[in-house]
Amino acid sequence: MNWNGFVAFFHADDLKATHDFYHDALGLPLYKDQGDCRIYQVEEGSYLGFCTHFPPADPDGSIVTLLTDDVDEAYELLRSHPSVTVESAPRVNEKFKIYHFFARDPDGYKVEVQKFLS
Repeated sequence: MNWNGFVAFFHADDLKATHDFYHDALGLPLYKDQGDCRIYQVEEGSYLGFCTHFPPADPDGSIVTLLTDDVDEAYELLRSHPSVTVESAPRVNEKFKIYHFFARDPDGYKVEVQKFLS
């Protein structure tokens, strides 16, 4: 078996607010607009989908983690966006050997931006 991608789907109350966060603030391209679902491309073959047609999950039960080599730039980008809640400044997590910070999307999902240190 050779997999060629994945989509992780999440509930969204408001697709416009979700678009403002994932497209406008984070800069992810809209890959497909299916009406009740919007799918954003993170990287070739990796996507995040947000849909209004299924029930919400516990936002603290999931973390969307985006990887980048420039965590500080992503932090400044999100911090400067008026509708984004950034929960913490970037910091080193020695246990997991990462440099990261957290923000919240419009539905309360935790979004982590991180870089592996080793």
